[in-house]
Amino acid sequence: MGRSSRMSVQKRLRERKKAEKAELKRETRRQTGDAEREPGTPVADRDELEGYGVLIAPSSDRDEP
Repeated sequence: MGRSSRMSVQKRLRERKKAEKAELKRETRRQTGDAEREPGTPVADRDELEGYGVLIAPSSDRDEP
């Protein structure tokens, strides 16, 4: 019985260490994401989005109602 009890303690320690490491990684990502740009600043302007194909530039060839 002593061995199985010790194994479960070691398993809990491994799980706790893994969870702490994951939390540290998430916290690091949050900090680096905040440091890269100021809140409220645009990531890409309209011309860049049109260049990426996300926004379609209005064309003068289309018939307007």
